[in-house]
Amino acid sequence: MREYLVTLLLAASICYVVTPYVRRWAIHFGVVAKIRERDVHTTPTPRWGGFAMWIGMAVTYLMVNHLSLVGKSFTRESFGIFLAATFLVALGMIDDRFELDALTKLAGQAMAAGILLIYGVQIFWLPINGVTTLPPSIGQLLTIVIVLVTINAVNFIDGLDGLAAGIVAISGASFFAFAYLLAVIYGFNRAGSPSLITAIIIGVCLGFLPHNAYPARIFMGDSGSMLLGLLLAASAITLTGQIDPNAISAEKLGPTLLPLALPLAVLAIPLIDLFSAILRRLRAGTSPFSSDKDHMHHRIMRSGNSQARTALIMYSWTATIAFPVSISAFTPLWVAGIVFAIFLTFTLLFQRIRPERSKIEAGVK
Repeated sequence: MREYLVTLLLAASICYVVTPYVRRWAIHFGVVAKIRERDVHTTPTPRWGGFAMWIGMAVTYLMVNHLSLVGKSFTRESFGIFLAATFLVALGMIDDRFELDALTKLAGQAMAAGILLIYGVQIFWLPINGVTTLPPSIGQLLTIVIVLVTINAVNFIDGLDGLAAGIVAISGASFFAFAYLLAVIYGFNRAGSPSLITAIIIGVCLGFLPHNAYPARIFMGDSGSMLLGLLLAASAITLTGQIDPNAISAEKLGPTLLPLALPLAVLAIPLIDLFSAILRRLRAGTSPFSSDKDHMHHRIMRSGNSQARTALIMYSWTATIAFPVSISAFTPLWVAGIVFAIFLTFTLLFQRIRPERSKIEAGVK
């Protein structure tokens, strides 16, 4: 655990330190989010936060690859994930500056998924009627779909200061707990790479949040949301699609279906927002890639919550769903049920209490 904690703290520290410099570069090159009708922010804000996250990830990779435990997590798959992430960050930085069309970005995301496939990151089995080994073509297609859906789910929730970074940090923590116990406690070697990736995910998010929380001084932009989405997807695929569910069941580590339920649980809030937005836009006869102000966070704000409070509410819902599912892998279900009840009670109480918005956030001097 110590080496993974060092990895997390390194990623957080590096990202925190370099973000102000990246902010200045973004302003210098005109990479600034202007005010649009659908936006919540009220002042032009620089983007390229994803570049700061990438620097945190890359430097951390270089610094920890010789550690005795974490070093074992550096595999061919890890290198492929790094290459795919680098490609997406470059694409996202171009989009943050010039605003590429949706189809171009979607094609780029598919290419990043292709890089993962080249380096062996793909779904190999599904727990259907025991274990069903997938034909390579089906496994590859499913892998691409998971990558595209996860990337765009993170992108869709990146609409409030600190929202996406906080939710991804919570999701990463839930993934890490499961992957770490599999890798270190139970000796599943294939869980080492997800442990490393999720530790870095948590670190870069925590390092970026002080600059991105309300009032944000920099946005992660598409360079950040696509990076985090890809890393989460790659973690889920290497964690859930490549570990033998029979071995997991044999060690009594929870239901066989948990490896597939976990990604859905930790990404429940972004996925709900993504699919509801697509259905809403299709019913309205508009493109699913168009923008509106009816995302989950918009509706919570309209009910009388401030930006910061809305982000906290969505953090709470994410934790309420994600953590009990992770806990259920290693404890009796009644323990996970108690944890769920505690989280749910806190979240509902917190959401019901709606203090007045601060004068600063309400725009009152």
